[in-house]
Amino acid sequence: MIDQATIDRILDAAQIVDVVSEFVTLRKRGVNYVGLCPFHNEKTPSFSVSPSKGLCKCFSCGKGGNAVHFIMEHEQLSYYEALKFLAKKYNIEIKERELSQEEKMAQNNRESMFIVNNFARDYFQDILFNHIDGKSIGMAYFRQRGFRDDIIKRFQLGFSTDARDALAQEATKKGYKKDFLLKTGLCYERDDKSLSDRFRGRVIFPVHTLSGKVVAFGGRILNADKKIAKYVNSPESEIYHKSSELYGIYFAKQAIVKQDRCFLVEGYTDVISMHQSGVENVVSSSGTSLTSGQIRLIHRFTNNITVIYDGDMAGIKASIRGIDMLLEEGMNIKVVLLPDGDDPDSFARKHNATDFQAYISANEVDFIRFKTNILIDEAGKDPIKRAELITDIVKSISVIPEAIVRSVYIRECSQLLRVEEKLLQMEMGKLIEKQKEKANKPAGNDVATPNIPEELIPDEAYHSFIPDEGKENSEFYKNERLIMQILIRYGERIMCNITNEEGEEVPITVIEYIINDLKQDELNLHNPIHRRILSEAGNHFKDESFCCERYFIAHSDSAISQLAAELSSDRYQLSKYHTKGQHIVTDEERLHELVPTLMTNFKNAIVEEEFKHIMRALQDPENAKSEENYTEIMKRCIQVQRIRDIMAKRLGDRVVLPK
Repeated sequence: MIDQATIDRILDAAQIVDVVSEFVTLRKRGVNYVGLCPFHNEKTPSFSVSPSKGLCKCFSCGKGGNAVHFIMEHEQLSYYEALKFLAKKYNIEIKERELSQEEKMAQNNRESMFIVNNFARDYFQDILFNHIDGKSIGMAYFRQRGFRDDIIKRFQLGFSTDARDALAQEATKKGYKKDFLLKTGLCYERDDKSLSDRFRGRVIFPVHTLSGKVVAFGGRILNADKKIAKYVNSPESEIYHKSSELYGIYFAKQAIVKQDRCFLVEGYTDVISMHQSGVENVVSSSGTSLTSGQIRLIHRFTNNITVIYDGDMAGIKASIRGIDMLLEEGMNIKVVLLPDGDDPDSFARKHNATDFQAYISANEVDFIRFKTNILIDEAGKDPIKRAELITDIVKSISVIPEAIVRSVYIRECSQLLRVEEKLLQMEMGKLIEKQKEKANKPAGNDVATPNIPEELIPDEAYHSFIPDEGKENSEFYKNERLIMQILIRYGERIMCNITNEEGEEVPITVIEYIINDLKQDELNLHNPIHRRILSEAGNHFKDESFCCERYFIAHSDSAISQLAAELSSDRYQLSKYHTKGQHIVTDEERLHELVPTLMTNFKNAIVEEEFKHIMRALQDPENAKSEENYTEIMKRCIQVQRIRDIMAKRLGDRVVLPK
């Protein structure tokens, strides 16, 4: 693990404008900079960068943070990988603290597997360019496909000889452990415990993560033996999860953002040929059905996806079943059907980028229309098949999040299918209701109303009032978050003076006030991260150099660091025009009224939550059957009502709270 001093040095060196401007075009607006968000599709800039705070934030999709968080999100790196990325950029030596045995083992395993994959990539490339079999067999195949040397090198293509254990022997000779050759799937163990190369006799296609690491390999056999699988892929491992990777995403991500569109094809060579023809915003699902992880990966860079099919109808019908997930994500899906006899690979070799794009523009159709036309042809005049077709298409439309888009598609399908629009609307309504019921249905048995606690001690009791699916939307959770915001921003600041037992006036900080106020009523914060932040703030606030905002934004725990950055971000700043000639009272200047009001709101929300549960208990017929039980609930109801009255008086004079 990287020690805190090194993290501080990295954050000091990594100027947020300098880091972000490598990926986003920024222009100055007041004291800040703005640009188009790199994490979602937008036409009006909502991505703000604050040099003074060292933070960035998209006020549309919500993503942002400090320089480390930005690199984490943009390059899909872990917290420590992002720190190392920035350390390398600014020539900072990494000093790491001693890891626990478990941490060491997990980190070492992952790092070792990536190192072994890098060795294998270099080995396969060396065989392709320098070995006699590599040049006469592997390179001949790539030349036949029309691949240029620069493309072969860019995608790091390689070759493995037909020898049973050539890679295993070379790896062992260079000191790589057998265990990692097995874990990465480069080799497998025979009955006699000897190793065999998984990819022998194949051309090799390395699979890269979003940040460019080699995470897996695909190998294609070149002989015509039908008993041997045409393609072999790395098995799932600690570092490789097929459902979360897309072939070519590392090479395509910048082009996808620039073009605001992603082409989806089936195979490795489709991606490579399209790149060579000049179309770079293309990825492949590697012959498998799309997964939600792959869709989210594409959605990070664009909202628009064009699926390119060849003329194989059986393959098209098999793959369109999975595209409903794209619709469900709210993505705009177009489909292009290539001429008979062509796949993306062969079509790209015949055309340059301009011709390819022109063909797509002239022939792409939206997915719903494409699916409708295909299924209409399949159903023919059979009324049963047509009924199934209508249900299938309406089901696809029903998963689209935007009601207006659904309405447009229903109208179009009504005309294509010659079915009344009202009938399709009714069918869609039923499907949407079923989806809602399924989404809201609890995983197990219905949760019973919790027992009413005898006293208001929320540390263990009050969080049980909130259904799991609604915690973050509850009123007291929102108030708790506001308490965290004021703590992060102004925790070490003095908010007022109080008189101690000796009659002396002593200053009290925001941190002290929050801790003492919670302790007085035997309360605690609900969220475990919030509790940890409050605890750490309480341990450090007496240090003269302690700055809450700085401390938590630079925290070694990425969850705390991310939350602190988020809570420190401001959406708006007053212009010079509004501040000229007048003094605007800041939140810092009115901490003495803001903090007590936040604490009172928080307590009031807890009381209101308990009152709701008491009301439910009173309406429960089972409680009414027992006079003793009902009386106890009524007593508690009266007690809580008194507390509500006291809270109402405290909240009589409202204070405008920070956003």
